[in-house]
Amino acid sequence: MNFSKIIKRSVSLLFILISCFSIHDLNAQTLPKNVIANIGQYLTTAARQEVAGKPIAIDSIRFVKKTINIYAGVELSYIPFRKNNVATIYAQVKKRLPKEYASYSLAIFSDKYKIEDYIPSSLNDRFANKLDKPLITNISRPFEADRGLQGHHLAVWQSHGWYYEQKLGKWQWQRARIFQTVEDLYTQSYVLPYLVPMLENAGANVLLPRERDAQSHEIIIDNDHNRSQSTYKEKKGKEKWNDGETPGFANLKGNYQAGENPFKMGTFREIPTISKGKESFCEWIPNIPETGKYGVYISYQTVENSTDDALYTVYHLGGETEFKINQQMGGGTWIFLGYFSFEEGMNDDYKVVLSNRSHRSGRVLTADAVKIGGGMGNIARVPLNNETNAITYKPTISNYPRYAEGSRYWLQWAGVPDTVYSRTAGENDYSDDFQSRGFWVNYIAGGSSVLPEKGGLNIPIDLAMAFHSDAGTTPNDSIIGTLGICMTHFNDEKFENGKPRLASRHLADMITDEVINDIRQNYEPKWTRRPIWNRSYSEARVPEVPTMLLELLSHQNFADMRYGLDPRFQFMVSRSVYKGMLKFVAHQYDYDYVVQPLPVTSFSLEFAGDTEVRLNWIPTLDSTEPTAKPTKYIVYMRVDNGDFDNGEIVPYSNAQVSIEKDKIYSFKVAAVNDGGESFPSEILSVCRKSNEKGNVLVVNGFDRISAPISFTAQDSIAGFLDAIDHGVPDKNQYNYTGSQYEFRRAIPYMGNDTPGFGGSNSDYETTVVAGNTFDYPFLHGKSIVKAGYSFVSSSRDAVINGQTKLAKYQLVNLILGKQRQTNIGRGYFVPDFKTFPKELQTKITVYCRQGGNIFVSGAFVGSDLWNSENVLDEDLAFASSVLKYRWRVGLAATTAGNVKYAASPFSMFKGQMDFYNKPNTESYGVEAPDALEPLGDNSYTIYRYSDNNLSAGVASQTNYKTCVLGFPFEVIEEEDQRNDLMKSILSFMFRKD
Repeated sequence: MNFSKIIKRSVSLLFILISCFSIHDLNAQTLPKNVIANIGQYLTTAARQEVAGKPIAIDSIRFVKKTINIYAGVELSYIPFRKNNVATIYAQVKKRLPKEYASYSLAIFSDKYKIEDYIPSSLNDRFANKLDKPLITNISRPFEADRGLQGHHLAVWQSHGWYYEQKLGKWQWQRARIFQTVEDLYTQSYVLPYLVPMLENAGANVLLPRERDAQSHEIIIDNDHNRSQSTYKEKKGKEKWNDGETPGFANLKGNYQAGENPFKMGTFREIPTISKGKESFCEWIPNIPETGKYGVYISYQTVENSTDDALYTVYHLGGETEFKINQQMGGGTWIFLGYFSFEEGMNDDYKVVLSNRSHRSGRVLTADAVKIGGGMGNIARVPLNNETNAITYKPTISNYPRYAEGSRYWLQWAGVPDTVYSRTAGENDYSDDFQSRGFWVNYIAGGSSVLPEKGGLNIPIDLAMAFHSDAGTTPNDSIIGTLGICMTHFNDEKFENGKPRLASRHLADMITDEVINDIRQNYEPKWTRRPIWNRSYSEARVPEVPTMLLELLSHQNFADMRYGLDPRFQFMVSRSVYKGMLKFVAHQYDYDYVVQPLPVTSFSLEFAGDTEVRLNWIPTLDSTEPTAKPTKYIVYMRVDNGDFDNGEIVPYSNAQVSIEKDKIYSFKVAAVNDGGESFPSEILSVCRKSNEKGNVLVVNGFDRISAPISFTAQDSIAGFLDAIDHGVPDKNQYNYTGSQYEFRRAIPYMGNDTPGFGGSNSDYETTVVAGNTFDYPFLHGKSIVKAGYSFVSSSRDAVINGQTKLAKYQLVNLILGKQRQTNIGRGYFVPDFKTFPKELQTKITVYCRQGGNIFVSGAFVGSDLWNSENVLDEDLAFASSVLKYRWRVGLAATTAGNVKYAASPFSMFKGQMDFYNKPNTESYGVEAPDALEPLGDNSYTIYRYSDNNLSAGVASQTNYKTCVLGFPFEVIEEEDQRNDLMKSILSFMFRKD
């Protein structure tokens, strides 16, 4: 027997026992039970001022020398902590301690951390990457966002997507179709049109694990094989092109099955860079199937000694846009450059060109495929057992646009290893989809300062965010609200690079706080703040960068979705998320941030000479963000049917531009500061005709964007009635599945295919629905020019504030589209978008009574005044006595979408017209236009709805002339019909009697 080992073990055991007794004795001291209960009650009250929840228990009290450590339940960690409330909590808890502990220090913990550690500014060990040249630099952009997100790399994604369910052998959504949308599409309505552009306008490089272009066409141009009849060309200069040594992209197959990687099926080209001498080029010339806007992606390979300034030029309808690409990162996948417009066909004027010109000779430049457009899904899937019950399943693709599909399929098409996108080895696409996103973050960051010891694309990601909506309902139209999720309790609370995971909590706090505060201030004061959870969700746990999940609202709760379907809400929430990200990154890198400005307003054009146009606008100040002040502006210009150029900086809120006669010029303006660029203004257009017959002022009074009309009927039924008014999407709508069919509140959710209350159709879920383009002066103007007249245009607000003088023009063409008074949500604030605000009525009344003529068209020009919640006598008097019409009926005025001329003394009005009356891809639809009747002498019906003969438009002639249509001019389907109608109106208005 080895006595020496026995003695050693006995001594060790004795030491452990003594130590345990010592610790027990040390911590035996505690506080009286009534004091502990009082502290718990106070913390519960303090926490419930922020987040509703369970009572907060005090789990334990520890005395360590002269410090009292209070360990509160995890519920305390759910609230946002700031210096003020932390100081208050400490002061109030200390007041509740017995007097004998007055000299003791105090530390309050929840979920392992001191509460002061939850303050976002508390983190000293910051998650800051080494920044050299970013992945993408748009060198045609006329500004830099030095105090925005310039050069930073962010990973963002929009929840789930269309996926293949192996158990059922079919493609389906991951969530239910409810309240006219499905989460898989719904969150795209924030991320794609708003959040990503805001981050990019701040200078960020934004990477997504899902397709971001809703364009269903896709053109691949490659050095190996071109299925689209497009062309790849090389032009040799001082150096020549050669094949690379490793595989590259080739689109050799129509569809791709499990494990197949198109970026391993072909070759790529490479060439040394030169700083002087004759440069070499390669060109990708697409065969465009249809004129329109397309996302442009490039690909290349990262090799030893790759160049960091590959010069790409995109030639498009708006001119040329140049990019510098750091090929030392991002090789072997699709890299998104931007959206550009191209003309149908194959034309050397529209292409992507790569030059080997560089600031440094002798580095390696590589070239592979170019992808234009989002395309349709091309990943084919089969059940696990391909033969079940005598059924043999063939591999099937989704038959959906790729932007609707989940991450798992995009990542395969983008060349990502199957170890990233298929964690279950192909057994469960549902699981693979949500798991793939976090592992994709690590893959693209691998090799950078984020994950220096792991392979990947070497892109230094600063943060990641998953944008979701949640499930859950309330019985009384209260709000479910906003939840933030992070995960810090993993890998010893540290990221792989040694930085603290607590940064994820700070990111979640900063973003959710911005969101909740902005919603409460702008739309719903009672918006619910839900907890900030620290939980092991895959998307929060796996990424080795600060990461959060945002559960913005419940897509299953009617009260939430009355806000959530509104583009105004979507814009505002996206701006809140952008601000949270900006402030987080600025803190990590220790610089003073500047928030990009809001869009300008009161935009107007006027002739400043025969071939000169003056532009005026007014900046919009952000009352919540003092830094968001513009310091300069960008004026973008478009000529005829082209696209906008790269813009020109101007220092003041006005500009003067020379134009050529007989061309239509269009302009939009963005505000700029050191934080980036605002979203653009509406688009205004102008044309000076040679031998003009007259001059028309086009006023855009259609600025409505809104959710579908909604209703509640006590506790029995509620929902969205888009057959009456679909609302107005902001340019395009990505998230609409179809009309709601289940309005009974009592019908429960039983499954995705039987979702109960809110259940909605699926007939539109692959359709990108057209909305308000804010470009209708151009469409009206084309018809005006066709008739031989010049025109300028103005916003309604510029008329109201006197910036635009109506009296200068013989005819005013007022665009009212689907303008109508519209609430958001439950209508806490006054409605927006009145057709004729009081100030506008005054301007029009003075103008007409001085002999001015006016043409008005809009779907709700009558019902908005006669049939709104707030009918005013002065509104009715204005329409009746000034514009000479009254409202007859709305809603059921027509279902045919067709009008025909009516006999009247005004013989120039002829023909018939079809107009869009349902959601579609070409134009916003008018579901329920107004029927109007003429009022007074010399006022007559000039058009009637074909299906019921109700009056669709009226014209009058007294000492001035009016023409009012109950359907918008711009929704007429055929251009020839629009031209004929405008010619008739102009003939009537300019006729000398």
